[in-house]
Amino acid sequence: MIPNISKLNAVLNYVKDTFVGKNDVVDLLGICLLARENAFLYGPPGTAKSAIVRTLSQTVKDGKNFEYLLTRFTEPNEIFGPFDIRKLKEGELLTNTEGMMPEASMVFLDEIFNANSAILNSLLMALNEKIFKRGKETKHLPALMFVGASNVLPEDEALNALFDRFLIRINVDYVNPELLQQVLLAGRRLENAEDRDIPEIRAEEIRELQNLCKTVDLKPIYEVYLNTVISLRNTGIAISDRRAVKLQNLIAASALICGRNEAILSDLWVLKHIWDTEEQIEILEGIINRTIEKDENPQSHPQALHNKMPNPEEVMKDVKILQEKWDSGSATFEEQNVIKDKLRYLQTRCDWIKNPEQKQYIQQEIEGLWQRILQSM
Repeated sequence: MIPNISKLNAVLNYVKDTFVGKNDVVDLLGICLLARENAFLYGPPGTAKSAIVRTLSQTVKDGKNFEYLLTRFTEPNEIFGPFDIRKLKEGELLTNTEGMMPEASMVFLDEIFNANSAILNSLLMALNEKIFKRGKETKHLPALMFVGASNVLPEDEALNALFDRFLIRINVDYVNPELLQQVLLAGRRLENAEDRDIPEIRAEEIRELQNLCKTVDLKPIYEVYLNTVISLRNTGIAISDRRAVKLQNLIAASALICGRNEAILSDLWVLKHIWDTEEQIEILEGIINRTIEKDENPQSHPQALHNKMPNPEEVMKDVKILQEKWDSGSATFEEQNVIKDKLRYLQTRCDWIKNPEQKQYIQQEIEGLWQRILQSM
């Protein structure tokens, strides 16, 4: 095992044990931390977004954490620090950043899309280049990772650039009802602050891993990755050249966290989480699952093939919904394209159903809908 990877995995396992049913969220945060890329948490209130990030931050030894809830009226000095009064008297405009974001190793910004124009430019530079610039001041930030969160997606075009700075988008929802009892017990332990051995990893050890991540060999998957990016662009999923370059860091992180210094096909699983809209979530899953499904490497990341075993009842329910939408005749052109994309995704999911009778029945329903779609064209 690569040095310090076992420490990082111990930290991630601790957070998973603390927050039942959130393995995918924690694993993706671990990938972003290793790649030194930004993560965005999207979900309704009460889904433990803040608590997960806070718990992960507490495991980073010798690191400073910064957490802030943004409002429309948040001022730059609340995030970056006030001007240094002593220096101001001497005619210098310098920021006192003590205890503020420019000195933090882990940064969590809740309700990130409340960011106003006063802080937006400085925030964009911090997220993209890990640099704080204010007037003549320029400071390289020690941040290991930025995490933003919101229960809504941006509607204002001015915020699209901010959303774009978060490479990975993580959908955080309420846990499955089957896990609710475990959630209640784990939550009780957390509130009572029961004594537990909390694993730690030093900030410097994470930085060493981040540097090591840059050395992971991506040649084995390079051609497939290139074709996948082109395919996603043709599907209407916007991937800029900058994002295409940075996504390679996430693929490398998936390999490294599994103890490998070479990427394999299943490491492309991270591309399922680069959506811009909720409609793209299932579309991406269908495309990426088809790309990685043939990889049976025992060293694959646990999340890589997580969706291989679908629930037949859930698949059939989704097919029925698409049938009703199409047969109603009221779907717009764009909605029709979404229905087709989702149907392709369900067709892929159907291939993994074990029960042959259920599989055949659902395939017949899907084929019937395809025939009606073709007849209307």
